[in-house]
Amino acid sequence: MSKLGDLGARLHRGEVGYDFVGNRKIWYGVSILITITAIVGLAVRGLTMGIEFQGGAVFTTPKTSVSVAQAESYAEEAAGHDAIVQKLGNGSLRIQVAGIDTAQADKVSAALAEDLDMRQQDVAGELVGPSWGDQIASKAWQGLVIFLVLVVIYLAIAFEWRMAIAAFVALIHDITITIGIYALVGFEVTPGTVIGLLTILGYSLYDTVVVFDSLKEQTKDITKQTRWTYSEIANRSINSTLVRSINTTVVALLPVAGLLFIGGGVLGAGMLNDISLSLFVGLAAGAYSSIFIATPLVADLKEREPQLKALKKRILAKRAQAEHDADGAADGPYDDEPADATPAVVGPRAQSGSRSRGRGGKRR
Repeated sequence: MSKLGDLGARLHRGEVGYDFVGNRKIWYGVSILITITAIVGLAVRGLTMGIEFQGGAVFTTPKTSVSVAQAESYAEEAAGHDAIVQKLGNGSLRIQVAGIDTAQADKVSAALAEDLDMRQQDVAGELVGPSWGDQIASKAWQGLVIFLVLVVIYLAIAFEWRMAIAAFVALIHDITITIGIYALVGFEVTPGTVIGLLTILGYSLYDTVVVFDSLKEQTKDITKQTRWTYSEIANRSINSTLVRSINTTVVALLPVAGLLFIGGGVLGAGMLNDISLSLFVGLAAGAYSSIFIATPLVADLKEREPQLKALKKRILAKRAQAEHDADGAADGPYDDEPADATPAVVGPRAQSGSRSRGRGGKRR
């Protein structure tokens, strides 16, 4: 068996493990810090919306030696505002100018052709109206809201409302981080981005449900025992599925990393960045939230219940008593007792063999 497989088996049996739930305040703090950074980035820089959402035109040129920076300068001068230019794999340029109509698009196309030293008919243009972009944006938000509502309803029925709340918080956590990264990096938000976002939310939910299912199974009749608290069982559920979560996340991230860093970065297929960045960030954030946020939050909510709060109190009192008894036995006789004092005997006293009696009560 491989070392990772052996570790997974030991984690599943509870022989080793990390106290995720016990250290939950650390992870809550890390998540809050990341979320604040994402919100600040979103507030300061905002999102770079694609023309599908705000309308505009996309111009594609033949192969040219003009640099991206120079083409951006030409496009911004022609349009009168910012433009986005990407170098495609075949050496051509993709120039995106938002917020222009048909008449303005013709003028921009003519100016670009002159600046880039090519014929205007060689500059292919595609126009997207702002009303169509608004409709796409509205449908995207509706789809996201419907998805979240259905998720909460399903989890509340399949598990319980506390798990539904924890999963909802984890999903909002993933959405916030992903959107914040888009704002900080400056990548376009396109319909491909929305598709990627919905995909990673489904993946994050799947990973969370696996842990919740294990937790639900292990906490049946939990109040009938006095060995483990709910938090400790929750922590064991995380550890038992930890290697599986790591394996599935790494396997999912590898092809997405290929799209993002090789396809979008090395080969220059900039359109791949729209979906690959949301998948890459979302998959990583989803795995993190499933382990460090969702299950610890469930443990926090559950241990507010009176019966589980009383169970935890009984367990801690039992352990404190056991430690006290163990310390008393380890300390030996009290200071005011003689060194050869015999400690009190607990339980029935065993009869000595030399004192045993025969039939009729006579000693042998």
